[in-house]
Amino acid sequence: MARALGHPHRLEILEHLAQGERGVEALSERVDLSIANTSQHLQHLRRAGLVASQRDGKFVRYRLTDEAVLALLSALRQVAERNLAEVERIVRGYFADRDGMEPVSREELMARSRAGLVMVLDVRPADEFALGHLPGALNIPLKELGARLAELDRGQEIVAYCRGAYCVLSFEAVAALRARGFTARRLAEGFPEWKAAGLPLEHA
Repeated sequence: MARALGHPHRLEILEHLAQGERGVEALSERVDLSIANTSQHLQHLRRAGLVASQRDGKFVRYRLTDEAVLALLSALRQVAERNLAEVERIVRGYFADRDGMEPVSREELMARSRAGLVMVLDVRPADEFALGHLPGALNIPLKELGARLAELDRGQEIVAYCRGAYCVLSFEAVAALRARGFTARRLAEGFPEWKAAGLPLEHA
């Protein structure tokens, strides 16, 4: 299992599978690898018990074996942040410097969303949104945000989220919205962490 995690492409594949079930072709496009290479990495992850596969007609679809894999990836991230100077420097230099965006915790977002006090914005690609998303979330992928501002309520606070703790999409979305006069914050983590916590989900 440790060997299977020791490759950047496999970590990237796991990040995408944390959004939902995928076929080899879709994963190969996301990680920019050949189908054969992607399939080889998936076999390593499957043998290590980190992903499971299921045949769907002529195609094979992959998913994380269970939510414990998300906890494992989260623990790996936390240890790296605490003990590796290079990781700590990157996190401080990119992410911490942007935390003036006042991240919202899962608990706060749940309470404020139920009270109708916020608009929840999912800035992931549409296919990831379809695999699962936060209740009531509006999907506007980051690259479409500038052209779809009319869909947002300027009188309501917007909370944006994306793929996980290291996903920059929500950071960029909040910065873009604030520059256009919106009140916007970001979810402190992302969709996988929300799902791993057993909080409510919706599917397109």
